[in-house]
Amino acid sequence: MEHEAITDKERAMAERCVQCAVCTRARKQQSGFAYWFVKTVEDSICPYCRAYEKVYGRKAHEPLVK
Repeated sequence: MEHEAITDKERAMAERCVQCAVCTRARKQQSGFAYWFVKTVEDSICPYCRAYEKVYGRKAHEPLVK
């Protein structure tokens, strides 16, 4: 199985998702409107959430690994 290389553009887009107030709240709270919204739109609408998943290997709504 080959993995596609992650471009600088995708890294920049993923960083924008990291800084997004809605996505940050969804990752932190794991419930509520922000969580539902990010979980609903991340695959279909938001290119930043898709880049986040590609760069970090997890969905934009999933909690940070410690």
